[in-house]
Amino acid sequence: MLRDNYDVIVIGAGPVGGYLAWRLTQNGLTVLLVEEHSEIGRPFQCAGMVNPSAMDRIGAFDTVLTRIWGARMYSPSGTEILIGNPDTTRTWSVCRKLFDERVVQLSLDSGADLILSSKPINATVSDNGVEISIDVAGEVKEFQCRFLCGADGAHSWVRRNFKMGRPKELMIGFQIEVTGYPGEEGRLDLFTGEDIAPGFFAWAIPSGNTTRIGNWTLPQKLGEKSCEDLLETLMKSPKWNQRFTNCKEVGRYCGPVPSGLIHKPVINRVAVFGDAAGLCKPTTGGGIGKGFDQVDLMLPKLIEVITTNDFSPATVLDLNATISRMRRSQNKSRALRNVFLSESTDQELDELFAVWSQPEVIDLINQVGDIDNPIPLGIKMLKEVPEFRRLASKAASALIWG
Repeated sequence: MLRDNYDVIVIGAGPVGGYLAWRLTQNGLTVLLVEEHSEIGRPFQCAGMVNPSAMDRIGAFDTVLTRIWGARMYSPSGTEILIGNPDTTRTWSVCRKLFDERVVQLSLDSGADLILSSKPINATVSDNGVEISIDVAGEVKEFQCRFLCGADGAHSWVRRNFKMGRPKELMIGFQIEVTGYPGEEGRLDLFTGEDIAPGFFAWAIPSGNTTRIGNWTLPQKLGEKSCEDLLETLMKSPKWNQRFTNCKEVGRYCGPVPSGLIHKPVINRVAVFGDAAGLCKPTTGGGIGKGFDQVDLMLPKLIEVITTNDFSPATVLDLNATISRMRRSQNKSRALRNVFLSESTDQELDELFAVWSQPEVIDLINQVGDIDNPIPLGIKMLKEVPEFRRLASKAASALIWG
């Protein structure tokens, strides 16, 4: 039976919303999860990658399709770089439906309530709490809570309804799932070039018996093309078409990738998390791990604030400050991405790959490289790779100022 009043109502029962609900109920709060769709984990709109830190927190290893330990990276002209060590897991390729279900189940086992086929239609904040009207399978029901959370994705209703601003970047991605791709077990493939993913990259990610092939870029870099057009160019390219000869499409997905934490993720009695807050990684587009990080960073203060029902301006300011370092790290990662990828021409990328392909540089990448956190590698390469010195001023500025 549903309550009329909860400590927290979370809009969006994806992995970040489920994780938030789980961590809150673990600390004795009453939580209602509200999911727009009729089942958890649908629709599926991402590459299905979960970093080791996020996976360790929930232990959903039964949802893994492929363990990813390395990558084959290709310059625009075709220079190949092989990186990775089979003994070190870099990320996990998962079944997102099962993964999302596992996370949400953790929250339900801890006492959270869940309603499906439901969406908010109105919410009002007062000194006493938040009153929210929710369409539950066609019937409007009224609820109250102390704190309202939006984990409702790139086009967050919560963020828009309370005029909380927009993420700094909104990339767009397109992906198909295929059988018959000749990948290497444990390695994903990354392709670069203005004709297939301007300023970013395309990918082929092993996912069990299938492979997810896609790309992403900024809308302003597309011109009159679409990401689907670019992916078709990759698959028909004389350099790569032999990779796709035997591929048979079994699914396709597309969606936005919001990156750039909004100015105030918390206002009064309302907060947004994960994609809704603009927390996708500017280097990969992944958002699950960063969403989990945001929850864990904010949780101690969040529990205190909700328990005491203290939402004074000073308290809200403190809540926003708990994730200030996430903002700084995200800005620096974006700046480094721009220096070494997004703002590079195909010729410059080929020159960079010529450096990266040197054995001693590959060893450095394997030792220090982390696409989720490229800052340590950026510093190390500037110190130890002479060919990078010509980029020193731009890269140093990126690391200092973001």
